[in-house]
This record gives sequence, C-alpha cells and structure tokens, in this order.
Amino acid sequence: MGVRERLRDLARTTTEQHADELREQTVSEGGDDLTALAPRHAACVCGTVRTVTLPPKTSVPALVAEIWDGKGAVNLVWVGRRSIGGIEPGTFVRARGRVATVKGNPTIFNPAYEIIPKQ
Repeated sequence: MGVRERLRDLARTTTEQHADELREQTVSEGGDDLTALAPRHAACVCGTVRTVTLPPKTSVPALVAEIWDGKGAVNLVWVGRRSIGGIEPGTFVRARGRVATVKGNPTIFNPAYEIIPKQ
C-alpha cells in the first residue's frame, strides 16, 4: 500500500469505514448492489436494518424495515405484520424478493429473509 492510500485511510471517518466493512460483508453474503436494483426483477439484498417503522393503524398492518448496504438502501415491507422477532436496527439481514418502486424508493414486499450474524 502506497503513501497516498495510507493517507486516504487515515482521513476516513468511522462512518465511511463502517460503510466499507458493511459493503464487504454484503458482497461476501451474495447481496446485489442496492444502487442498481431494477424494478420488477428478483433480487437478493443484504445489509443492516437502519430503521423499522409502522404505518398508522388506520391502514393495513405492515412492518417496514430500511436496509442499508453501505452504498444504497431498500425498503422491506411485510404486509399484515406489526413486528418480526429479530428485525430491529443494527441487525444484518439477507432478503430475497421482487423489486417494486414505491415513492421513488426500491421496495420488496413480503420478502423471504434470513438474519445473518455480523462478521
């Protein structure tokens, strides 16, 4: 490693270092690049749950988890659920399903998922 690379590494923030490590784990787990997901195509996504939200109770029950892979994000939506054990911020998840676009955001409805231990 040259001097330029070492200086670049020293100047990186902890957020940038975390994003790089997360991206490496995503690739090693077989996840697709979240910045390149195509609508109406099947995808395997991996990343850390950043947020978990619930729409208002007046609508259909749903659980929405935003997954981040260090570069991009995708929403996973489980319709008819208000909670799923283990799906919480900080959890690393691998999910499979067909990509839709909702309000400009890539979204997978009712994905098959696995909780993966962090490396």
